[in-house]
Amino acid sequence: MVGVEQWAEIRRMRFVVGLSIKEIARRTGRDRNTVRSAIRADRPPRYERRPVPSKLDPFKDEIHRLLRQDPRLPGQRVRELLAPLGYAGGKTIVDDYLREVRPLFAPPRTFQRTIYRAGEICQFDLWQPAREIPVGFGQTRVGYVVIACLGYSRAGAGALVFSKQTPDILWGIGRCLWSLGGLPQTLVWDREGALHAGGGRPTAAFAAFCGQLKVGWSFCAERDPQAKGCVERLQGFAETNFEPGRSFANERDFQLQLDDWFARVNARTHKTLRCRPIDRLGDERTLMAPLPAVSPDVERRWVLRVPPQPYVTIDTNDYSLDPRSAGRRVEVRVIPDRGQGGRVGHRRAGRLPPAQLRQAPDDHGARARPRPQTAQRRAARARGRDPIPGRL
Repeated sequence: MVGVEQWAEIRRMRFVVGLSIKEIARRTGRDRNTVRSAIRADRPPRYERRPVPSKLDPFKDEIHRLLRQDPRLPGQRVRELLAPLGYAGGKTIVDDYLREVRPLFAPPRTFQRTIYRAGEICQFDLWQPAREIPVGFGQTRVGYVVIACLGYSRAGAGALVFSKQTPDILWGIGRCLWSLGGLPQTLVWDREGALHAGGGRPTAAFAAFCGQLKVGWSFCAERDPQAKGCVERLQGFAETNFEPGRSFANERDFQLQLDDWFARVNARTHKTLRCRPIDRLGDERTLMAPLPAVSPDVERRWVLRVPPQPYVTIDTNDYSLDPRSAGRRVEVRVIPDRGQGGRVGHRRAGRLPPAQLRQAPDDHGARARPRPQTAQRRAARARGRDPIPGRL
């Protein structure tokens, strides 16, 4: 048998040059019958062998039946179900055959490339860093990062929060929007429990937040993170590029490094856009709605009666209240700010680690001041007997 190159040369010498079979055989060193076969063959030679029956052939109908019942059935389980029927083959032929026929029973999902208009959407996601965030006093806390990505410019922003509660997530959304410098038409989220009330409807707090900003909302379908692929790719890049090899002094240092990282990422050339997101962000801001003068109200409020020990526990931390309000009903407000902390009532309350106590300075003075004595108590003291032992 001759190779493809020699087959072509034999045919050239015969049909182009016009050499005889004897001369072609002399020049090529091939047998005359081999030369005649090459001349008669109208196709290049190729190696072929008779097909050998596979050990899997008798079981293919059973595999089809199993895949009709469960298209995602793994190959290991298929081999276990075929073994009692007499299958004695190996793993490779089963896996190769499943790779060929599985798309017939479970067609793979396909995707199209979506082009967004400037100022149309901003996609959001919640990322949990692999390591806990230092918060001082030698302690750490589980943190979450609200990540935002504009669909048109691919510009991103992030905000560190310490819970998945609605006020914290809403505060993170607001910080990202203020970092991006404008308001898109729609905020896109997956079905985050703090924002999604079920059936594609927002919670009351999220709807109120969007109403104050005059923006819309959209929730992805269940188990469909690909619908917000822009922010998913940005989050994946943050997981592999931002956190590894970094150390953080506290939560403020984490946020500062995160802001600096997003500034550098927005200034690099985007692979899909073939330009820098920061350049397209300038154009997108001209079409986005302006930010309001006052950010939306995301305070946590509730009413409680001040106990005899005038402290309120918030997020595992104790905060002192005015002891003169003991027994009275007061409204407690947790007010987030842009410094990663907040205020409880009128007192500053930064993000302390768990089980810490914060005492307001003026409360010490309030406890040190004696209560005014009534006439009854003054008369009892004059007789040498206090009607209420142990009290001033």
